[in-house]
Amino acid sequence: MSMTDPIADMLTRIRNANMVKHQKVDIPSSNMKVSIANVLKQEGFIKNYKVISDNLQGVLRVYLKYIDEKDSVINEIKRISKPGGRVYVKSENIPLVKSGLGIAILSTSKGIITDNVARKSGVGGEFLCTVW
Repeated sequence: MSMTDPIADMLTRIRNANMVKHQKVDIPSSNMKVSIANVLKQEGFIKNYKVISDNLQGVLRVYLKYIDEKDSVINEIKRISKPGGRVYVKSENIPLVKSGLGIAILSTSKGIITDNVARKSGVGGEFLCTVW
């Protein structure tokens, strides 16, 4: 069975695991999902991630991060651009997420990057999701 939006599936798995305070979550792997996990790690929203190879497409294991036992670092993770309605932004039109407290993740010609990096580089792209 094919999945229409694998990025939304990844974000939903992270959101659900976060709500029930799991330490890790397994997601079917892809290069884009690994790039998104890399951005989340660099920005401090997750502890770590690793790609576990199997004989199929592989598994992306994301280790979630908590402030203490009950408070999650990720308050909200939301998909913006969807397969049925892509959202593209120019570098000067990239919105701030929660007045700069959160990040926007974009798919650009320079790869998967945050809104701050995109503004500094002067590149726009597909507005994938917001995290705060």
